[in-house]
Amino acid sequence: MTDRPLPEGTTGTTGTAGSAGSAGSAGCVDGPTAHAWAALGGPPELLEWVGFQGPDDVLPSGLPVRRLARATVAVCSLAAAELAAHRTGAPVPAVLVDQGAVATAFVSERHLTVDGRTPVTFAPHSGFWRTADGWVRTHANYPHHRARLLAALGLAADAGPEQLAEVLGRLPAERIQERAYEAGALAVAVAPVSPAVHPLVEHRETGAATGAAPVRPLGGAPLDRPAAGVRVLDLTRVIAGPVATRTLALLGADVLRVDSPRLPEADDAHADTGFGKRSTRLDLAAPADRAVFEDLLATADVLVTGYRPGALDAYGLSPEALFARRPDLVLAQIRAWGWTGRWAGRRGFDSLVQAGVGIAAHEFVRETPHAAGHESTRAAAPGSAPESRPGVLPAQALDHGTGYLLAAAVLRSLTDQRTRRPGGRHLRFSLAGTASWLLHGIEPEETPRGVPSEPYDPSRWLAETDSDYGRLRHALPPIGYEGAPTDWSRPPGRWGTDEPVWL
Repeated sequence: MTDRPLPEGTTGTTGTAGSAGSAGSAGCVDGPTAHAWAALGGPPELLEWVGFQGPDDVLPSGLPVRRLARATVAVCSLAAAELAAHRTGAPVPAVLVDQGAVATAFVSERHLTVDGRTPVTFAPHSGFWRTADGWVRTHANYPHHRARLLAALGLAADAGPEQLAEVLGRLPAERIQERAYEAGALAVAVAPVSPAVHPLVEHRETGAATGAAPVRPLGGAPLDRPAAGVRVLDLTRVIAGPVATRTLALLGADVLRVDSPRLPEADDAHADTGFGKRSTRLDLAAPADRAVFEDLLATADVLVTGYRPGALDAYGLSPEALFARRPDLVLAQIRAWGWTGRWAGRRGFDSLVQAGVGIAAHEFVRETPHAAGHESTRAAAPGSAPESRPGVLPAQALDHGTGYLLAAAVLRSLTDQRTRRPGGRHLRFSLAGTASWLLHGIEPEETPRGVPSEPYDPSRWLAETDSDYGRLRHALPPIGYEGAPTDWSRPPGRWGTDEPVWL
């Protein structure tokens, strides 16, 4: 055991997190992990005890995706360990993150099977398409997004991918982008690498300066459930937000996802990200449902939102309105395109941000990817020679990475509120911020040292469990600290079928 300084309010000693040949062992701090931990306001002395192990040859890309992925999981693991030390009164446990577990978790939606069936990740109208002057990326996985896209282009509601390709091929990419935006559809022109740098996280304290916002005591908790008793309202969809709240549920939080009964959700998506959580449906425009939601909010510790910018403001859920009645709340928000600039208010998904900030252009490839579950590139003539076309990251890394960063920020806020200063916390994340970090803030992958990497076999980090959806094969959680949970306490239940109450 090695004595070392600990953050205010934490006592004890800790040992070294070893590493099987990877950077990040004790005495060798990993750069991206240190960057992310500093952005989250974490005590720098804890970084020395973060280690990595497992295969290096994972998430291959022209960009340092492996380094981003393992750093986001490492800071989330360290934030969980920090909270565990506060709530158990024991030393901060050592953190050891396995790169194989990280790589498997970062493509959890591709590993999912339901009774042996592999879900379709991208719908036929989603993908890259040739335009009159370049390329455009569309996202039409949800039926209402597909309908808006086809209507914006003057196509019939039952138009197929071939008809869509024909129309897109006649128009400039930016005209398609703006026409889709005006119609509430989703299409983004493939752009060169953007020089813009967005912050990785923005955070501020609320109600803390005067000590007017004491937080709810949490008491003790077991080492593997440092967030036990924490109440989290989850108003997110798709991947980034649900990954964050899935991680908080893993660590013991009571996570209740709330959706509108008027918005559809894919069962397969919920089967992947619904582990450990409960799910209910409330119409915030209906007085009775709104009253139920307000009762839940009144005793929640954390609210996570990921809807289109401004969508919740009409229901009195803007940050200003929330902190006026709950100055002790931890509010975490996710946007696609950042918090300033002309794109800040636009809808977006990981794949679209990759196209819009230059990742797709950076990753140009010479052939169409065909691997099942991967994103597709459309509009190549049958039998034509391969051509350069936009590429993609080996994972929805902006989504997953942002999810782990958000979970880490929430965990750090819970510790910080109870060891340093009470009051609320306002945390803001964006997929563009994570993309900016990947493009401009992380050094390229290290040059191989001539030592063979440990073979990567994802089956080591896959498990099977029965659920209301059937037999699920799913990725195991990658959170790694001494005593961390190895699986969720419950499989996903049917979307929207739980009672709107706290446990």
